[in-house]
Amino acid sequence: MTHTEMTVADLIDLLSRCDRSAPVRQAMNPFFPMAHRLAQVVQSVDETGRTVVYLAEGPDEYTQFGLLPPEVAVALAWQGPVQAPPPRARRRAGGK
Repeated sequence: MTHTEMTVADLIDLLSRCDRSAPVRQAMNPFFPMAHRLAQVVQSVDETGRTVVYLAEGPDEYTQFGLLPPEVAVALAWQGPVQAPPPRARRRAGGK
């Protein structure tokens, strides 16, 4: 089974469509979606000798921002869209 991995070129293409002054954050853990600040880009070599680039969060306590915005979790298919419950019939004076 082979997995298609995003390449640096793919990432650059995707980022080139974004606002260049926007901060970069990482979405983590689909079961408890959190937002993290990216702090480092590290290039290394994996066990097969292939070059790999890692995006890492920062070391300080302010790296994690908290819960991921719901619309981001929905866009990532980590959770389904939440719909408002249907309106309930209002009670009228006199108990009817």
